[in-house]
Amino acid sequence: MRLPEKYLCGVLSYVITFQVLFFLLHKVFIMHDVLANVPNLRINCLDKGFVTLVDAMPRLVPEDRKTADYAIVQAARVSYGDGTKAINEDRGLIRYLMRHAHTTPYEMIEFKFHCKMPIFIARQIVRHRTANINEYSGRYSVMKDEFYFPQMNDVRKQSKFNKQGGEEIMSDTDAQGFLNHLETVCNQAYDLYMEYNEKGLSREQARMILPVNNYTEWYWKIDLHNLLHFLALRCDSHAQAEVQVFANAMLSLIEPIVPMAVEAWNDYHPMRGATKLTRLEIDALKLLLSKLENIEIPSLETENKREQAEWLEKAKLLGLNLTAN
Repeated sequence: MRLPEKYLCGVLSYVITFQVLFFLLHKVFIMHDVLANVPNLRINCLDKGFVTLVDAMPRLVPEDRKTADYAIVQAARVSYGDGTKAINEDRGLIRYLMRHAHTTPYEMIEFKFHCKMPIFIARQIVRHRTANINEYSGRYSVMKDEFYFPQMNDVRKQSKFNKQGGEEIMSDTDAQGFLNHLETVCNQAYDLYMEYNEKGLSREQARMILPVNNYTEWYWKIDLHNLLHFLALRCDSHAQAEVQVFANAMLSLIEPIVPMAVEAWNDYHPMRGATKLTRLEIDALKLLLSKLENIEIPSLETENKREQAEWLEKAKLLGLNLTAN
């Protein structure tokens, strides 16, 4: 039996209306959890430590965006009321903001970590003063019998050139001797700590006997701008090797959530893939380039016209008053 054409048109109209409504509802209400971008939210560090990514803000982003990079461009575009743009334009804006140190939009993203680390590493991290921290309290609770013992090939000699760091590895004999003494000292210190706890000495004073390789833990919340500043310093090869482990773990955890921001940071930060020049260095380069002839300015490996134009301006500043290839 053949259905009337009018009936078929009505059914088709309802189907199309339902599909359009479903699409709009999906766009508005279906959100993506950015923590799902991270394969493993916990990374073990050193012998007993770890870094766990507990939460992120924004936690939910539009399904078609997938990453928290969305929050950076959302904040930036409100400045001039330009509304939502395509994803391929997001990357250009994020890179522009990083290149020109427009940092406020990066502060719209926050990460919360649960970290467990030796006290001497915690004291280096807390120096940055830009995070919200709640640490395990040795006044309220008994400190745990957990100490950091490096591997033998991680025992380093004091650097002859860097007063705050180590470099080449100690001999096996000296390294093993140090580790044996370290273990003995930690065991004795913890036994005394527990003995005086049992004698009624206040926990806030009893803890003074414990060495700084005792483990502590905290919750640590920080915005993306300040986190990238922290990572630039603590992922750097000049940082203490043990703190690099924790910084690199944090970087691995956030990169799937803000891949465009991390890419821009790697490309433009002077402690990552970029560098910066002083006026004296620029003058020296100008002098050198003034003696060279037939210099062609190569194009950058980017399709971004604004970045290409900025490169030409910098080339002119260096005395290369030529056109690009």
